[in-house]
Amino acid sequence: MAFLHALIWSLVSTASVGYASDIDCLKSVEDSLHDPHNSFKSSWNFNNKTEGFICGFRGVECWNVSTNQVLNIRLAHMGLEGQFPQGIRKCSSLTGLDLSGNKLSGPIPSDISNILPYVTSLDLSSNRFSGEIPKSIANCSFLNTLLLDNNQLTGHIPPQIGLLIRITTFSVANNLLYGPVPSFAGTNFSSDSFANNSGLCGSPLEPCNSSSDSFKSGFVVGYAVFSVSFVTIFISYCVPWWTQGKKRSEASLMQILLNQLLQRDSKRKEAQQMKKVPEIPHMDFLSEETKKASLLSYSEIKEATDNFNKENVIGFGRMGTTYKAVLPNGSLLAVKRLYDTPAFDEHFITELKTLGSLRHDNLVPLLGFCIQSKERLLVYKYMTKGSLYDWLLPEEGEARIMEWPLSVKIAIGVARGLVWLHDRCNSRIVHLDISSKCILLNENFEPKLSNFGEAILLKPNDTDSTESSPFANCEYWQSNFFKEDVYCFGIFLLELITGEDPKRMTTSSNSGNETPVLNEWVTVDFFCSFVNKSMMGQGFDQEIFQFLTVALDCVQPYPDPRPTMLQVYKTLGAVGKKHGLTIDSEILEHTRKTSAPRGDECNEDEITEV
Repeated sequence: MAFLHALIWSLVSTASVGYASDIDCLKSVEDSLHDPHNSFKSSWNFNNKTEGFICGFRGVECWNVSTNQVLNIRLAHMGLEGQFPQGIRKCSSLTGLDLSGNKLSGPIPSDISNILPYVTSLDLSSNRFSGEIPKSIANCSFLNTLLLDNNQLTGHIPPQIGLLIRITTFSVANNLLYGPVPSFAGTNFSSDSFANNSGLCGSPLEPCNSSSDSFKSGFVVGYAVFSVSFVTIFISYCVPWWTQGKKRSEASLMQILLNQLLQRDSKRKEAQQMKKVPEIPHMDFLSEETKKASLLSYSEIKEATDNFNKENVIGFGRMGTTYKAVLPNGSLLAVKRLYDTPAFDEHFITELKTLGSLRHDNLVPLLGFCIQSKERLLVYKYMTKGSLYDWLLPEEGEARIMEWPLSVKIAIGVARGLVWLHDRCNSRIVHLDISSKCILLNENFEPKLSNFGEAILLKPNDTDSTESSPFANCEYWQSNFFKEDVYCFGIFLLELITGEDPKRMTTSSNSGNETPVLNEWVTVDFFCSFVNKSMMGQGFDQEIFQFLTVALDCVQPYPDPRPTMLQVYKTLGAVGKKHGLTIDSEILEHTRKTSAPRGDECNEDEITEV
């Protein structure tokens, strides 16, 4: 009741000067919004001079029908275009604003609390608003409804919003937000209020920091140091690279990238600029082509993604949002825009040091990267079939069928890629983030591993390693990290077989440990209940059961009993031969050569590259 008295008193105190300004307010709204369907402007006739005439305008509610004092403006679902109407500040007694379901774009004004000081309900949902949520919105202390969902908002949710003690309805779902969810003082909102913002974390979503992230952070400190040097040197420049390998297609695509995406003043200016970049030892991981790469224009990437338009989003991940980029000649690229988090430089550098220096049929080709101010962009070859996750768990209304022979092909391809990563002794790599979301599919459904931001690079022959460092012991790394990839591969394999997220099929009786339940699945009841019914009865039941057995071996509770990826590849490859898939003889030869324990030895000559 005290709140109501205070609000009424504040509004009454402005009434004497408010009526005329409210008319000006609506005139400003009319001028600033394009109404292509004439949805509201046809009824907004300002030639009428009778008291309270604006109260008959469509979408306008007054405090009193006999006065020109606006209470609410509701212009929802009218197809309106333009930006937020700044002149609405002249409606000094406004308590409700609903502009939802239109095509409004641009930022939400940073001084929103000055524009709408008494607003109790603000609905800007289902538009095209972009930029960050203004911190000043937390100063709209009378708010009880705030709906910003289904826009293109980026950045963090201002933690100050949690101090809005009167708020009861809130949603920022379906945006491009990241970072921790604020703690609200008066109400606990469900996960639906924050849905489809893959960068958000914290209650009611998944925790922001997991134990595995904390464990791995100690091993990437060196990368953070490197990233500081790297950003200092290359700030505001974007450098693509290409490897002149055996495949002409990659070279051609890179040529397109250079010809269409790069705009340089002249070779002379480029040479002068490159002279300003000092040599640093940390660049050793880059190829010679990378070091000599031309500069990539951030503005061109921005244009190719239509200013990172939400309509061009093709995927969300823990590291960032991926956009489809269309070059002027119609060629397609994929651009990952990393979230601005404390670890994003580490993720950025790690991705460069893996995909940037490697080429393999089962790794997504990384074509370039960009650093400008707080932006970190990675440019990849576009994968036309999208992610495996979208095929296994399509959105409601979409029908996507993954036939069993195709599932075999994908599983073997992923296993092949992991074997290659694990057993390149001169640059052995642990992915640590294998899931169906990071497996992309090209036009022939060949699987490509992506998302290397969590990866760890192992160089056991590194002369800088000491006996006290775990980098000096290959067996140590195989026991503690390679088997983590094996576990994740097992989870992925279960998802491929069942068409379900395995985590959804666990019970709450395991105190957070899902593995014992996974190992209990190999029963007739489980086989009938969870295996994708579209695959059954097609003559592949025995093969499906073999894959299921391999998956359960991979997700055993402790690392030691889990097979290596070499063993997994050999087992799955035997099934693949029945479907006409060719298995690399080099990998099988490698299995024979490395069957004996190697201890602390890690001799590159013992490894046969795939």
